[in-house]
Amino acid sequence: MSQTTKNIKSTTNESNKQGFVFQKINYQLLILSLVITAVGFLLMMGTEDIYSFTKITLAPIVVVAGFALGFVAILYKPKNKIN
Repeated sequence: MSQTTKNIKSTTNESNKQGFVFQKINYQLLILSLVITAVGFLLMMGTEDIYSFTKITLAPIVVVAGFALGFVAILYKPKNKIN
C-alpha cells in the first residue's frame, strides 16, 4: 500500500515540474505577432486617401502576416537541448 502511495506522489511531483505549456520562444513569437498585427491595423488607419496603396494592399498583407506568425507561434515546438 505504501508503494502505491509513493508512486502516486512521485507521479504528481513529476507533473508539477513540467512548467508552462509553451517555451520562451513561443511567447516571444506570439508577442511579435501581436506587434505586427497592431502595426498592420495602424497602417489601415489615417486621414489620407482611402484608396491608397498602404491601406488597400500593404496593411492587409501585414495583418495576415501577423496572424500567420501567431499561428506558427502556437504550433512551433522547439527541440530540447541535451546538456
